[in-house]
Amino acid sequence: MEQLLLGIDIGTSACKVALFNRRGEVLSQSNKGYPLYYPQPGWVEQDPDEWWEAICAGIREVLDNSGVRPEDIAGIGIDGQSWSAIPVDRDGNCLAKTPIWMDTRARDICERVKEEVGFDRIFAVAGNDFLPSYSTPKMLWFKEERPEIFEKTYKFLQSNSYIVYKLTGVMSQDMSQGYGIHFFCNKTCTYDAELAEELGLSADLVPDILPCHAVAGTVTEEAAQATGLAPGTRVVAGGLDAACGTLGAGVIKKGQTQEQGGQAGGMSICLEEALAHPKLILSPHVVPDKWLLQGGTVGGGGVLRWMKLEFGEGVSFDELTSLAEKIPAGSDGVIFLPYMSGERSPIWDPDAKGVFYGLSFDKTKGHFIRAALEGVAYALEHNLRTAAEAGVEADELIAMGGASNSILWTQIKADVTGRKIKVPTSDTATTLGACILAGVGVGVYDSFEQAAEETIVITREQQPDENAHEQYKKSMELYLELYDDLKDTFRRFR
Repeated sequence: MEQLLLGIDIGTSACKVALFNRRGEVLSQSNKGYPLYYPQPGWVEQDPDEWWEAICAGIREVLDNSGVRPEDIAGIGIDGQSWSAIPVDRDGNCLAKTPIWMDTRARDICERVKEEVGFDRIFAVAGNDFLPSYSTPKMLWFKEERPEIFEKTYKFLQSNSYIVYKLTGVMSQDMSQGYGIHFFCNKTCTYDAELAEELGLSADLVPDILPCHAVAGTVTEEAAQATGLAPGTRVVAGGLDAACGTLGAGVIKKGQTQEQGGQAGGMSICLEEALAHPKLILSPHVVPDKWLLQGGTVGGGGVLRWMKLEFGEGVSFDELTSLAEKIPAGSDGVIFLPYMSGERSPIWDPDAKGVFYGLSFDKTKGHFIRAALEGVAYALEHNLRTAAEAGVEADELIAMGGASNSILWTQIKADVTGRKIKVPTSDTATTLGACILAGVGVGVYDSFEQAAEETIVITREQQPDENAHEQYKKSMELYLELYDDLKDTFRRFR
């Protein structure tokens, strides 16, 4: 019987569970949603135990629909959203909802810590700015604002490591998610205990670091009862969702770049050394001895989902984008700033707001939609330009996520960036990347190169249109100018 691999993706709005054969073909998949909580302005939380409930249901559905024997699953890989801070006690009980990557409650803590410890000191180790989205400030927030929880906390876990624990009973910290912890040294992939103490924390608050493809443990009897999996099935440490998606898109060589088109947007450029930029995100790749220079933006597929929910009732995504196809490049001067929950890189402004500029009576719904698609592409280009400041050039872009299913949106991104975009089997890139980790970890594949060659298929390529690219250069300058003109206003009326 062929060895199968199971991938679990803990996204922002839902978890995906997919069962693959060794050729990267999906045998069965499931998508289960869960809520986000907004208890106060700037707070965005999720309940890790609701992730677990959704994952259990998703695994059972995948097994039932596929008809495969659980014993035929050789390994399980798990990827998850970044920058969780899940407090658990010694028995692994979750003590509170976790602030997620969109949460900015720790902004005042960040300003104080950068003054007390120093930006240069932190950046020299972490290779990243000390910002409220990351895990470290959230850990400090628990210490200062919820001391009764902090005192009971044995470890802080990431999204995927929490699910690894629920499956295996083993607490782990995968290498690719370490970058959210500022006393994790990006160059050496080890903890800096001295910096942890300077920050008011301890390296003991996080689990030992494992390579992403290392087997963390095996499915326990209890987890088998909850999921339908076979006891003893091997589970690898897993990794960051963006990094697993990057692997699942085939980005494993220097200069190859993943373009993210999920709920959020962004890009990940593959490096052979840890090259940092203070306005971008540096993390180890899930592939050993590689790093990713990333740009993460709030604006992504969620922008179009919001427009459909609020203004497109009863209309499909294809019908919405067909309206945008009738509008010329540049949307006749309409510009959209896609800062729908503040913005991450490269401006790192939690006060930033979504803005439409250039409206007049002759503008139509199509103008709004096309401007929204273009605004997300401008955010991508802004990150690519910032990477170039660090001497990092992106070669061809390899798109992934639901947005890459749109030929129009992919073409807009190609035209804005002036780069060719390749599209693999996009909807499953992230779970495929998690499965590749498991496959390499348990010996289904001999190497990451072999796994990529056997599993990843490019479905289409889209070349930039030079005339459109010239128009977008002008629109891009207006996009950048609008934020510069409005950033003080955002701050005053936050």
